[in-house]
Amino acid sequence: MKNIKLANKLDQLLDIHHFKDYCPNGLQIEGVQEVKKIITGVTASQALIDIAIEQHADAILVHHGYFWKGEKQEIVGMKYKRIKALIDHGINLYAYHLPLDVHPELGNNAQLGKLLQIIDRRPLEPWDKRSVGRVGKFSQALSGAQLSQRIETLLARTPLHIDGGKKEILSVAWCTGGGQDYISIAAEQGIDAFISGEISERTVHIAREMGIHYYAAGHHASERYGVQALGRWIETELGLDVAFIDIDNPV
Repeated sequence: MKNIKLANKLDQLLDIHHFKDYCPNGLQIEGVQEVKKIITGVTASQALIDIAIEQHADAILVHHGYFWKGEKQEIVGMKYKRIKALIDHGINLYAYHLPLDVHPELGNNAQLGKLLQIIDRRPLEPWDKRSVGRVGKFSQALSGAQLSQRIETLLARTPLHIDGGKKEILSVAWCTGGGQDYISIAAEQGIDAFISGEISERTVHIAREMGIHYYAAGHHASERYGVQALGRWIETELGLDVAFIDIDNPV
């Protein structure tokens, strides 16, 4: 498939033009015109690029790409090495940030909710159909320790649990990655627990004082699933060869 045609299909699928994001979404660096093999991952790190080169991939598809708002514009150092490697080997780089967080079926939040067996999933902010945060419930109430164990088992990473004081957890809200500040919205709605990837110092006090269990599940660990779902869609719908590579990241 032509690289521009693939970009157009993904842009349309993820509805990128309706998002005001911190980075460009879509084809960020152009490579060879014909795309047959795609390597997917969470972040377009040098390690992921090196594997794509070794496997003779035509494209890399990630959640965290390049050219973030506020970063230095000069192409030097680490940025130069990454971009040069992509260009030298003709590898296309596709990146989708907020559109891949929000998508109702393939998105990071949709996929994490499904993985954690959360039912009745819906936007945390019902007035915003592109709300990044989500809310739902469990089929049976869990203790704080039971939810912590479920997260650890399914994400293969021990979460940081801040006890909110409630004995049982039935309702739960979540936002993958750096979505910790959605905890206040969740607490104001009387939700029992909130899960995000990252935690801030203030998050602890909010959880304790507003009476909501909080779990920091890891930025990387919570955002591995959207790009995998998108890769499966590409394989099924477009017939391309797609392989997910998980570059270990403890954060």
